Amino acid sequence: METGYTAPEIFTLVMQGITCVLGIMGNALVIWVAGFRMARTVTTLCYLNLALADFFFSAILPFFMVVNAMRGQWPYGCFLCKLFHIMGDTNLFASVFLIAFIALDRCICVLHPVWAQNNRTLSLAKKVIIVPWILALLLSLPVLIFFTTVTDENGDIYCDFNIDFWADIGKEEKLQRYFTSEAIIGIIRFVIGFTLPMSIIAICYGLIAAKIRNKGMIKSHHPLRVLTAVGASFFICWFPLQLCLLLNKLCARAVHEGKYNIIRLLVYLTSTLAFFNSCLNPMLYVFLGRDFRKRMIHSLPAILERALTEDSAPTTDTTTKSASPPTEAELQEM
Repeated sequence: METGYTAPEIFTLVMQGITCVLGIMGNALVIWVAGFRMARTVTTLCYLNLALADFFFSAILPFFMVVNAMRGQWPYGCFLCKLFHIMGDTNLFASVFLIAFIALDRCICVLHPVWAQNNRTLSLAKKVIIVPWILALLLSLPVLIFFTTVTDENGDIYCDFNIDFWADIGKEEKLQRYFTSEAIIGIIRFVIGFTLPMSIIAICYGLIAAKIRNKGMIKSHHPLRVLTAVGASFFICWFPLQLCLLLNKLCARAVHEGKYNIIRLLVYLTSTLAFFNSCLNPMLYVFLGRDFRKRMIHSLPAILERALTEDSAPTTDTTTKSASPPTEAELQEM
């Protein structure tokens, strides 16, 4: 194995290290504030789950840094091959599904405030919040089924797609099934795991913006800026990698044959930007919190608490019902 590292490899390792440290510390702080310091509401529950997804993603980064330093070789064994990749994929998909879930919650509060006031309860949210995690686990099933440790002709061990999954058929047919499976998995993940939730987020933003414009609720954009920044940062960070991964899956045969090596390089580089997203949300909560400059003298937990509560709707998070519609002022705080 080569001893020297290229500039892209060094840059990637450094950025992953920074992402790991910031992601663990920042998301742990959000988990502490949203989970233990603040009153449990639908909004804090959503952001708590988002922080959990980013925290666990950041926590496994050191293991992948070792793999990158070893240029892809896998030193952890078959069980951790499946576990770490499932954790990575699950928390990735859970993040985007949770952001879509938060956007839907905001949209319902603004478009149907009376229904939200009477039915938007914490108990219901605890049940529905499981759905994004279940969807994320389902999209991670191909890793559980197909991924394992593979030894090449040089005796080096890698964690990769096991083409020997199909027994009693020729090597060429195995390869063909592998390329077909990769293409199908790539399309499903891109459509269901990225395009669909990002479309839901965009539609919700459009509906909320139309409601704000029609009602003349000038101040209504303030509580939405944290969610807008979270969704926009996720799209900016993850779209390049998602596109490159899709191309990599669709061109699996050509990449396997040594063609289009640029795709592999792009996947490698864009993954750095995508991973960095796992440490961005705590920074956004702090810097986009209302009156940030005025509150710089306060403790960081207090700043986070204000940032997370300013997005919460005034609709009840308990089982208390109310038939009276919210006032214009209440709509402006949603």
